[in-house]
Amino acid sequence: MAPKRPAETDPRATLRGGLPDRYLTPEDIAALLSVPLETVYAWRKKRAGPPGFRIGKHLRYDPTAVHAWINTLTEAERDAA
Repeated sequence: MAPKRPAETDPRATLRGGLPDRYLTPEDIAALLSVPLETVYAWRKKRAGPPGFRIGKHLRYDPTAVHAWINTLTEAERDAA
């Protein structure tokens, strides 16, 4: 059996090397940002987190939109300093 590539085991490793070639799950977002899964769902409810969308009953996030959302947070921090 071939060993797993780091990108398959850790979504953060994928994003460091470039955007993943798939939509992210809430679990991926929680792992990427090192926050509890409940936080990701609370952000969605408050419309405070990265924009997500539904495919049937499944919630997904576009990696490009997640990256843009993170950039807005870091820019806001920079502007506040």
